[in-house]
Amino acid sequence: MGTNNQPDPMYFANPAYDTESLLANASESLGSASEMLNNFAATLDPAHRRTAIGIAQLVMLGELAVNQALDHVEVKD
Repeated sequence: MGTNNQPDPMYFANPAYDTESLLANASESLGSASEMLNNFAATLDPAHRRTAIGIAQLVMLGELAVNQALDHVEVKD
């Protein structure tokens, strides 16, 4: 664990990765999270299912925003 109030480096994005790679990875992670939430929601009773589907929709909105940002990244040759 980090010391002196420093975050644990396990949770840092590698600074060697470019913005496009980081956004692509974030998009894939959010897409997976949305899929997992939808699958999990299917196993729940109706009241809890609505909550899980609502969370999945928020994750999907995050994924859409990341994808839009990815579309705006200028690829450097």
